[in-house]
Amino acid sequence: MSRLPAPDLPTEVVVDVGPLSPEEVVAVARHGAGVRLSEAALEGIAATRRIIDDLADDDEPHYGISTGFGALATTSIPPEKRARLQRSLVRSHAAGSGPEVEREVVRALMLLRLSTLATGRTGVRVETAQAYADLLNAGITPVVHEYGSLGCSGDLAPLAHCALAVMGEGMVRVGRPRPADRDPDRWPPDHLGEPVPAAEALTDAGLRPVELAEKEGLALINGTDGMLGMLVLGLHDLGTLLATADVAAAMSVEGQLGTDDVFAEDLQALRPHPGQGASAANLRALMAGSRIRESHRTEACTRVQDAYSLRCSPQVHGSARDTCDHAALVAPASSPPPSTTRSSRSTAGWSPTATSTAPPSRTCSTSWRSSWRTWPASASAGPTASSTSPATTGCRRSWPTTRAPTAGT
Repeated sequence: MSRLPAPDLPTEVVVDVGPLSPEEVVAVARHGAGVRLSEAALEGIAATRRIIDDLADDDEPHYGISTGFGALATTSIPPEKRARLQRSLVRSHAAGSGPEVEREVVRALMLLRLSTLATGRTGVRVETAQAYADLLNAGITPVVHEYGSLGCSGDLAPLAHCALAVMGEGMVRVGRPRPADRDPDRWPPDHLGEPVPAAEALTDAGLRPVELAEKEGLALINGTDGMLGMLVLGLHDLGTLLATADVAAAMSVEGQLGTDDVFAEDLQALRPHPGQGASAANLRALMAGSRIRESHRTEACTRVQDAYSLRCSPQVHGSARDTCDHAALVAPASSPPPSTTRSSRSTAGWSPTATSTAPPSRTCSTSWRSSWRTWPASASAGPTASSTSPATTGCRRSWPTTRAPTAGT
């Protein structure tokens, strides 16, 4: 978990029908920001639930509503046994193993699942979606284990453990994360204590377990919110790490009495690698106005070139930047589960088929990409790797008096 204060993160996240931003995920997962469903989301959830209720009363079979799952897809389930079927689905999949997953990952998973429910495409009831917001706001974190995901087929076991807690079953830990605007050195560490039964934690928080209805078990466990949550948190941290790497490279060039000629924009443009160009631009901005750099413009400097480890920094850093950009572009966020039921009586945008594949995946907002792209435009006037250095002859200069660069993210 990041130990840095993050005063720019929101203190409340409104979950709407659209995708969440990375900053919103981090604010809830790590810093305990409040969660609230928007009016549009509540209306969409309620409208779609009415469709599910109609399908439940239909004489025609509808997968996961009036039928079983998988091999039992052709088996009709009588109304009095459908709630039990949904509970059994969650219980049977809550079979993770291994060490516990970090709380921030579980909170990110729950928020992203709530975002999926807020699309109004999954068929859950309003109270079921609200239960996820209530658990997040109460600091109740289901105990989820590392092993149990089926990859692209879904984080079935992790999601099932969260759904189990909503039902008042399984084990949870209780405790709120440190607020984003608090100094980590002055704010006491989290004390989650030992795992407690979910039913006990819900009672203490004044919450009631949810009795799942038709379709809800399927909607709560189909998705890849666990791996997406880890990706969002990882990319957030990499934004800081990549900027820090450029600062370290600039300081290393300065410390080795190097030059920034190799970082020139026209040279970097010869290669079609955006990340490399962004890193080089950061290095140029950080080293702007350097007296050490100016020493190389005199005849007293006989150095031909710097070491590979210095002059090829943008190539190394750039590959990591490009990888992060790719991950940010392909990360699906809040897409409905693949078995989403559709009907000709459904809302606009749904095809008139009884069962089909899910709507196109929404992509999580990739606003974090700008944080590792280039140093701020004002950087040339602000942060530099060194201040004016003591005057010496040629390129053999004494160690400069440094100024700490401001955060580039």
